[in-house]
Amino acid sequence: MSDARPLEGLFVVSIEQAVAAPLCTVRLADGGARVVKIERPEGETARHYDSAVEGMSAYFVWLNRGKESVALDLKAKEDLALLHRMVARADVLVQNLAPGAIDRLGLSAQVITQKFPRLITINIVGYGQDTPYAAMRAYDMLVQAESGICAVTGTPETPCKIGVSAADIATGMNAHAAILEALLSRERTGRGRVVEIAMFDGMADWMAVPLLHQEYAGRETNRYGLSHASIYPYRPYVCRGGAVVVSIQQNSEWKRFCGIVLQRQDLFADERFATNAWRVANRVALDAEIEPVFASIDHDEAIRRLDEAQIAWGRVSEMRDLPRHKALRRTDVALPDGNRVAVPTPAGRPEGFETIPTVPALGADTDRIRSEFAA
Repeated sequence: MSDARPLEGLFVVSIEQAVAAPLCTVRLADGGARVVKIERPEGETARHYDSAVEGMSAYFVWLNRGKESVALDLKAKEDLALLHRMVARADVLVQNLAPGAIDRLGLSAQVITQKFPRLITINIVGYGQDTPYAAMRAYDMLVQAESGICAVTGTPETPCKIGVSAADIATGMNAHAAILEALLSRERTGRGRVVEIAMFDGMADWMAVPLLHQEYAGRETNRYGLSHASIYPYRPYVCRGGAVVVSIQQNSEWKRFCGIVLQRQDLFADERFATNAWRVANRVALDAEIEPVFASIDHDEAIRRLDEAQIAWGRVSEMRDLPRHKALRRTDVALPDGNRVAVPTPAGRPEGFETIPTVPALGADTDRIRSEFAA
């Protein structure tokens, strides 16, 4: 086993669809695990979201490289028995079926604990199964809305969802982390575990700071668009020729920002802006001082001053800018027809993959799996 494939030899069975579970298992596949993806005969949901990538769904291409696809009808006795034979030899089972569906397949937590004590099982759900929301349907935007993410995202007038599948992505990352922890635990104890990963839990965790502000300080976190709610100044300022996002997080940075960037040392001495808390409270008055300075200089000069003052800054990229971004790393993935597409290289793998992974065609591995796991 090479260092680049730390999960080589791990066998993962995943009854998955959409984003959350596939994101978890594509990270396992990237690490060298063998991932067998169980799909409905018509294909899982994400195969049909769009046809943006050479006729395939962008979601599916992103999240399913390096997996094997098996098309099964789990309502059929023979296919269900095949699934059970696969699970009996698996290290990890991942599923994000509707609540209760995995129990009806004969793979409840109790059954798994008794029959497959070394198996690590990840049950991805929308809401904790010990809560009144257990049976609620849970899709990404619904969970963002329920958790309060939308209440702190957007403009003062309009709440917004995060523009990508944040609840799904967070859930997949949480599931991936839980599997790695469970593998380490199994090395010590010899036993697997059944872990519930709720989408709402992940989003509620992300909401910890607004929640704590609300409950302990009586302070509601408002929506400020592309400005920070509790650190200031942390927002874009418009220059001649463009805007630049500025982040001031410490008083030492505030002092340099006033003296070098704004060339207004008097602002550092202004008691209204002496601490971050006061700068947040007096953001309107502070912006009235800062905005004219940036408006009077061009974009390059603003960046030059920010660099001289060692102040963190960033550009507001448009989607058309991302493919050309100098920090974007990409790696090739093969499509079933042999064509290749370049996807963002996953974090932690700056050199890409050892071999080019393939996105599976629907049921591409069904016959081979039936033979391998024959009764």
